[in-house]
Amino acid sequence: VIKKLSLGKGKGATTIKLMQSAEASKKSAQAHITSSLGFSYLTIHVNSTKTALERLKKAGVKVLAKGPVVLPGGVALTVVKDPDGNFIEFVGPADHQ
Repeated sequence: VIKKLSLGKGKGATTIKLMQSAEASKKSAQAHITSSLGFSYLTIHVNSTKTALERLKKAGVKVLAKGPVVLPGGVALTVVKDPDGNFIEFVGPADHQ
């Protein structure tokens, strides 16, 4: 299964391609961001931290640490792990109250 997520249209659009293989594969160590070579961390900027948290909760995804963490300037960071153990960071406004 392959899915493409695009920001915008046309040749210059930023696109992320996600793929799931039907074959079983060996997981790499994903204890920390620097535990293994290759992809292990992805940052996604969101327009609403509140909406992102609601969707994560509905999907049964647990937020790591004490997230979301609000940084100076009103930016909220929320970190989760995908099914393969990769870290996914959502960055958005601190509107989750």
